[in-house]
Amino acid sequence: MAPGIGGLLGQQGRLEVIGTDAGGVSALPVAAQQLLGQAQLVAGPRRLRLAMDLGAGQRWLDSDQPEQIFEPLAEALAAGQRVVLLASGDPLWFGIGRLLLQRFSPQQLRFHPAPCSLQLAFARIGRPWQDASWISLHGREPEALAAELQKRPPALLVLTDPSRGGAESVRLILRASGLEAAYGFWLAERLGHPAERVQQLAPGTPLPADLDPLHLVLLLAEPPAEIAAADLPLFGLEDGLFLQHADRPGLMTKREVRIQLLAELQLPERGVLWDLGAGVGSVGLEALRLRPGLALWALERRGGGAALIEANARRLGVQPAGVLEASAPGALAQLPDPDRVLIGGGGRQRAEILAAVLGRLRPGGVVVLPLATLEALAELRPLLEQAGLAVRVGQHQAWRGAALADGTRLAPLNPVLLLSGSLS
Repeated sequence: MAPGIGGLLGQQGRLEVIGTDAGGVSALPVAAQQLLGQAQLVAGPRRLRLAMDLGAGQRWLDSDQPEQIFEPLAEALAAGQRVVLLASGDPLWFGIGRLLLQRFSPQQLRFHPAPCSLQLAFARIGRPWQDASWISLHGREPEALAAELQKRPPALLVLTDPSRGGAESVRLILRASGLEAAYGFWLAERLGHPAERVQQLAPGTPLPADLDPLHLVLLLAEPPAEIAAADLPLFGLEDGLFLQHADRPGLMTKREVRIQLLAELQLPERGVLWDLGAGVGSVGLEALRLRPGLALWALERRGGGAALIEANARRLGVQPAGVLEASAPGALAQLPDPDRVLIGGGGRQRAEILAAVLGRLRPGGVVVLPLATLEALAELRPLLEQAGLAVRVGQHQAWRGAALADGTRLAPLNPVLLLSGSLS
């Protein structure tokens, strides 16, 4: 019986794992070429075998099915042979390196990485990538990409899975997330190969008819384009239309929740609306598009929050009555009594803020609180009931369609509890 891999490890030499780019073996540096020329056993993807000539006494082993090569590799090393394994890019970045380390000790492996696709992609467009995120869709459902996009990364490299739609799947998910206008869509094919192609595609531009299966997508956040407020829909604006804090992208009320909050507020034609913890101002500013006669007072304690809300107001063609960079409940004394109140922030002070609001709410007024936890609901609901308000509780859960190779899958957004009270 042939010994298993574990029984051979004590006598093994070292396995040289050499990364290649799309240029293949011919593009390897001199030192790697020398290791390859000295090897008695060479393992690698079949596509590389077709592009290279083996020397006298060299034996080839296909690595397209990794599980089948580990035993022969271990046997060759135990026999004192010089062994090279060719891999793609950096073997330790979404490569075969992880599998090798599960079967061989680190001392038996020496890695010679080529530039990975992430490095090559950013090198080709000439952009630093220390702030970049990346995600692999190989064998994964699209929810992973949809969730990553909600964080609004400044740069996101997507390793596509051609069997699940490839670049077209990424584009559909981007569109379903309402962020097609917020990102430049870059397509990179055959990186490192003499026939590589890197190009930016405008929204709606068809993918190349000759798209190479060896491709990835690079999404780069772009400065928001100027918009014509008159051409926007009345409400239900896409998330990507709003300016956001660069260091906290994605931290805003999502479109589906925003629509529900506007309904819960039961906006009157005229009156005073408080938006407390306004964030980027999305809910209050959309309320002004629906009811221009309202006087919106937005309160946001985060530094730079007031300037951001005012910039979004200019984009949407509305004019708040006032935007304050201050904290509740202390700053509420500066505001006129409200007819409608949205409490979107407050954290541990939320109960104190709500108590202050209830002391100022005009007859017929409505207060709405989006909540993330049942504990917050248990704490705040009694305050509304004790103040004599008619209380309504609901939970809002939304899903966004995400493309699959054979259809559409629904990717969930975080559920939100909605607590509202109406004063007769």
